Amino acid sequence: MTAHRVHRGLMALIAIILTMASASCGTVSDAADPAHGAVTVGTTDKVSSIDPAGSYDIGSSAVKIQIFPFLYAQDYNDAAMSRDLAADDGEWNADGTRFTVRMKTGLRWANGHVLDAHDVKFSLDRMKAINDPNGPASLLANIDSVTVTDAATLVIAVNRPHDVTLEQVLGSPAAAIVDDEVFPAHRLASDETIIGANAFGGPYTLVSMKRDDLLVYRRNANYRGLTPARNDVVQVKYFADASNLKLAIQQGQVDVAYRTLTPTDLNDLRRHDGLRVVTGAAGSQRYLAFNLRTQPYGMKQPDADAAKALAIRRAVADLIDRKALSHNVYFETYRPTYSFLPKEYLGHEDTFRTMYGDGGGGADPAAARRTLAAAGVTIPVTLRLQYNTDHYGQSSADEYAAIKAQLESGGLFRVDVRSTEWTRYNKERVASKESDGAYPAYQLGWGPDFADSDDYLSPLLRDVDLGNYLGNGYASDAVNALIARQQGERDRGKRAELLRQVQRLATRDVPAIPLLDVPQTAVMREGVSGVVLDSSLRFRYAGVTKG
Repeated sequence: MTAHRVHRGLMALIAIILTMASASCGTVSDAADPAHGAVTVGTTDKVSSIDPAGSYDIGSSAVKIQIFPFLYAQDYNDAAMSRDLAADDGEWNADGTRFTVRMKTGLRWANGHVLDAHDVKFSLDRMKAINDPNGPASLLANIDSVTVTDAATLVIAVNRPHDVTLEQVLGSPAAAIVDDEVFPAHRLASDETIIGANAFGGPYTLVSMKRDDLLVYRRNANYRGLTPARNDVVQVKYFADASNLKLAIQQGQVDVAYRTLTPTDLNDLRRHDGLRVVTGAAGSQRYLAFNLRTQPYGMKQPDADAAKALAIRRAVADLIDRKALSHNVYFETYRPTYSFLPKEYLGHEDTFRTMYGDGGGGADPAAARRTLAAAGVTIPVTLRLQYNTDHYGQSSADEYAAIKAQLESGGLFRVDVRSTEWTRYNKERVASKESDGAYPAYQLGWGPDFADSDDYLSPLLRDVDLGNYLGNGYASDAVNALIARQQGERDRGKRAELLRQVQRLATRDVPAIPLLDVPQTAVMREGVSGVVLDSSLRFRYAGVTKG
């Protein structure tokens, strides 16, 4: 227990005992009492960790946004950042190096512990100290230090003056606020520890968790943030595949099906009486990523050759036909993308369309052959591709079969395609200080943490001490410098040009190839309302009601 907590008094202790006693009595059956407005959500996602420092995948983030609070968040259908636990919009000092923000007072965790500025400082410091390779610590790269001036006031020192992304970062998974009396400062907390301590401050508490099966949430009466729950109980059922999820929504086993149904399933469900398909803002992108250490001629290979490795990545970019993937595999529910940024975002430029293939979005085998020949690469190149179906959807098998066919069609590549279960996949793909990573090239999806161009670029491309989500050994001083500059650029036009320069450099280096933009999609049964799929890119259970 930290020193500032010692004197909090007898009433806090009584509140803790009563709250935890109540939590320990909760079971799946009594939590799901329909009289209390239970909503049931179905998904094929996986949860790797509910500790904010230990995971960055969409399935885990979908849990964390329900149970942990933030300083700032987006209100429904509003692109601007609003106050969650913050009491004001914050204020920069004259030179833009310090940001002061005040918090609401009188806040408590679900277990009765006091929730104040000390928890925020602890959470941000802890995220950077643990720096888990599968966590979101890289988002905090611009934060140098956090100082608590009183229990309701924080001063955040930054290394990028007037950082235009700071409020959004403070509403991202990296800035989820955790209870400093429960979470260890320098290691991850187990799911059991967090649930057992009832260490929740978001709209919900997590009553029970049976991994890959069922999570039960209960409305958190102590939450005083932006989006209080309009229902009492939410159950989330986890399904092994899309076919089971489809059957569950058809039969009424779930009220909402969210992530991930196949395009065929969605088209079929649109014709089903009593169901409604909801499509929201563009939610994520899909990439073919390269491990720069273990790909053919990669940095850690016996025959390492940077020029040949780059030529191979560029040749693959020449051979990809995104329109065919969109049309033949996803029935145009996913749209081709030729940029690290979706079209709706500031600075978007179709760099992969102009630099690779036929210049119009199609493949160019002749260009690929010239690229390999100029670098002295012997053909065919043997390339292993790894993909995943339980996280990225069953259609991934068809997608990577199609990519294999595209790469092999001209005899330039010999492709070995393999699939791995998500929990293992998410660990083995990462190149780190401890491991070079297991997959030479692999499927990767990215769902941004906030609706800003920076969050499609920084987490994937910026190489800092805290690493990045791409996790493939890519590092570019020029890209790092440009990303840092645009974060502090308040002139919109100048910032857009810096963003375009980042994309051009990264496209030449090809650490990953953007393939498809993926919209947010959900299916809900008749009588269900409040499913909002907006630019926050978060499905918040708090607004969902039925009946």
